[in-house]
Amino acid sequence: MTIETDLALSGDARDATLSWSARDVQLYHLAIGAGEQAADESELRYVLEDRLQVLPSFGTAVVGSPFEAGRLSLPGIDVDQGAVLHGAQRLVVHRPLPRSGSARRRTRVTGVWDAGRTTVLALRSDVDDDAGPLWSSESELIVRGERAPGAVRRPFRRVPPPGREPDLVVECPTRTSQALLYRLCGDLNPLHADPATAAAAGFSRPVLHGLCSYGIALKAAADTLLDGEVTRIVGYTARFAGVFYPGETLRVRLWAEPAGIRLTATAAQREDAPVLADAEVTLR
Repeated sequence: MTIETDLALSGDARDATLSWSARDVQLYHLAIGAGEQAADESELRYVLEDRLQVLPSFGTAVVGSPFEAGRLSLPGIDVDQGAVLHGAQRLVVHRPLPRSGSARRRTRVTGVWDAGRTTVLALRSDVDDDAGPLWSSESELIVRGERAPGAVRRPFRRVPPPGREPDLVVECPTRTSQALLYRLCGDLNPLHADPATAAAAGFSRPVLHGLCSYGIALKAAADTLLDGEVTRIVGYTARFAGVFYPGETLRVRLWAEPAGIRLTATAAQREDAPVLADAEVTLR
């Protein structure tokens, strides 16, 4: 494995063309649990063509995986996918996401940080169409067992929950097949599907994609505190704080704040097991 800090930070951006359809949006929504309560008409805004709206976290799926053939290969970076964990995700929405469209994506490395026995990489993707910027997405990737010469210490920004009881607690059950469905949105990492790969990484069974729990929690916030008005969401940040297994229930705690929504998520069956931390939703 190789991480050359200066080359990674100065390397050329990687450009790509994206396209998506209403069916891609519907698949993403189904993959994060929309439509489970089929008799609930409020769920139809996520799955029916004539009223389809787009949850902004769809942008994290449509940008695609940074891995190709099991490796992360960028200027100055060549690491095996099996050594990488998704540490955090940030999303900034410049305009409401259309239900179908095409756009340009430009991805570059914006950070290489020393975190002791690991290195943290920040990859930022900016997406725009002919009308201008659509959204920006930044992922923090933790490369285990790898040091990057010249990397500075990682900056930490903690966003602890308010010092009061949550305004709402939402229980979000998941299916044992949840990861198998979510991987069809584009993240084919075998860690989420193959028991042998999961065991080699130290897990008892395949784990759910962090971005799936990220989407589930945002939908819970939108459906309850925003009455489904997803176009009010202009930003969403969360740190992936622990492992969540398909079939468990995600317990999402929500606080309505003047600047937006704060949230945390845990595995309800393992209450001491955090899943999402330092999370906040910014609203227009």
